[in-house]
Amino acid sequence: MRYLTLLMLFCGIIANAQITETDSVSTVLDEIKVEVAVKKKIETDMKMAVSVDEFLASSDQISFIKRGAYAWEPLLNNMSTERSTLTIDGMHVFGACTDKMDPITSYVESNNLSSIDIKSGQEGSMHGSTVAGSIDLKRKSTPFGLDKKWNGAYQSGFEFNNKQFFNMGNASYSGTKFVADASISYRKAENYSDGNNTEIKHSQYKKFNTSLGMAYKTSELSSVRVDAIFDVAKDVGFPALPMDLWLSRALITSAAYKQLFENGLVRVWDTKVYFNAVEHYMDDTTRPENLVHMDMPGWSTTYGLVSTANLQNNNLSSEIQLNAYTNESIAEMRMYPQDRSKRTMFAYSWPEVTTAYAGLSINNSLGISERSRLNFGGSLGYNYNHSKYVEFNWIFHPGAPQEKSRILPSLHVGYQLTINKFNFSVGGGYGHRAPSVSEGYGYYIYNSFDRYDYIGNPDLKNEISYEVNASAGFKAEKMSIQVKVNYFYIDNYIIGKILSLGSPMNYQSVGVKGYTSLDYATLFNFSLNASYQISDHLHWKGLATYARVMDYNQNNLPFIRPFSYQTSLHYHYKDFHFQTSVNGDFAQINYSPEYGEDETSAYTIWNISADYSFYIKNVKTTFQVGAENLLNEYYSTYADWGNIPRMGRNIFTSLKINF
Repeated sequence: MRYLTLLMLFCGIIANAQITETDSVSTVLDEIKVEVAVKKKIETDMKMAVSVDEFLASSDQISFIKRGAYAWEPLLNNMSTERSTLTIDGMHVFGACTDKMDPITSYVESNNLSSIDIKSGQEGSMHGSTVAGSIDLKRKSTPFGLDKKWNGAYQSGFEFNNKQFFNMGNASYSGTKFVADASISYRKAENYSDGNNTEIKHSQYKKFNTSLGMAYKTSELSSVRVDAIFDVAKDVGFPALPMDLWLSRALITSAAYKQLFENGLVRVWDTKVYFNAVEHYMDDTTRPENLVHMDMPGWSTTYGLVSTANLQNNNLSSEIQLNAYTNESIAEMRMYPQDRSKRTMFAYSWPEVTTAYAGLSINNSLGISERSRLNFGGSLGYNYNHSKYVEFNWIFHPGAPQEKSRILPSLHVGYQLTINKFNFSVGGGYGHRAPSVSEGYGYYIYNSFDRYDYIGNPDLKNEISYEVNASAGFKAEKMSIQVKVNYFYIDNYIIGKILSLGSPMNYQSVGVKGYTSLDYATLFNFSLNASYQISDHLHWKGLATYARVMDYNQNNLPFIRPFSYQTSLHYHYKDFHFQTSVNGDFAQINYSPEYGEDETSAYTIWNISADYSFYIKNVKTTFQVGAENLLNEYYSTYADWGNIPRMGRNIFTSLKINF
């Protein structure tokens, strides 16, 4: 199977290499420079020194499941990570934790990213099969320059609630032939306190991250680049879980070749090979109250290739991508009494599962007129799974195959229209996704939210998504408003249901659930964004979101955000900025007791911050001070695992030096 995958990769490279293009080199270079220039800083209006999770939370499309203060699980379009594609520069990185305590977002830092590309639904199928969409974390990549130039930044700060101290630095060098980007960061936090000033035990963490990228121009039209990220987290507590993280470690590497074309149809051809290895060690040695102790180590190793060609022909621009990878996921479960040397049980919760994927995707954008544009595309993927220790699956699914192959098609289309100050769009999509490793091959994965052990099923059908989306907006000199809606109808919706056979393995479990397919589920998302320039110095923003998700029996499904809102004012005068915001959720009344949920109360949070920029010997320096949850509200949300309360009042400071 691996040889077949490699053959497909080779054929894709040859096919891309044979295409030529017509636009001038200068035009191509100008467009690349524009793309770099518009990349957004990884910070929010309220806070400069944000984590990647905090930055993503500012999007109206993303919410989070939180099991502590670290490694939040991102939900795109109110769907779990199994239904979305998370990548770093198009590279697939898979976590090594069966409890999903290491999403890809936990292995990067804000100072080694330039932007985050979020695509909804099947528009995100470029990097692989998906239902919810894709989140692609873009690393910093300094362009070649005409002169040698250095720049960078150093940022340090302190947050008082959890005594978090952080240092972050990054530097870039740009020359005519050689460029380099480097970053380093360290965060250390103790337990935080909630709105009742009660310490939330096991919420501490330590995180170190560093990255290096170097590129060399091999000719006027080509370059090579190598990148690496190394991330280590230690002593990470998860107050919502019965165990914590002793050590998490990741190495993410890639080597790329980029070619520009002076003549022909193709503008750019970019090919990258990559390798990443993740290891994750959960244990409960810090929980002496547990009667039986457990270790849950996991390992994930991925090799892959991404080859992309950008084409332009009159009003039609296209992006074609070949994406292929092979991943091996292993997770163990070891139980023992107080004496660790007397182990009483061993099992594979991921029985050494190999996943190989190869897919060809295309996105097209056709300019119909000056006011309208048609976007369309699709992908075709091949997914292959192999379980080394299939006997674990045979316990609940006798005769289940050791190997499983799936075809994963995808299509999407969208139409955009601009009339004076108004803009409209409408679109749709169709796509398949394969079950995740846990859904297909998981063995006694304990879910502390509903207190059930979960069993995978290799014979699950593909999830099939049908979606429609629309938006309408108005933008004037001082005012803008944008409304977005989407609706998903998902056949074979995968979720856990109580099994009549089998007994729980974890002494804290109340039963066993097996992943199964519902007939269908429906999901509706709505968002409203608005802004108004009150004066030259005062600006207002507002955001409201709502979602509704039900199964085929009109029962609620879990972790769906209730009506939420945010309103903020931003004042600036010369080098001084002041921001204040109010955000909150309504009560979660559409909860799902079947999956361990209960009603969560409404809450409102008030935040403020101020920053001032000044120069020290031509070096720009910015100092910021602010407070989150200023009124010390005690609350937990629909997505807080086990109703763990959120952080109370948190005063933060930050100093950033740009050079």
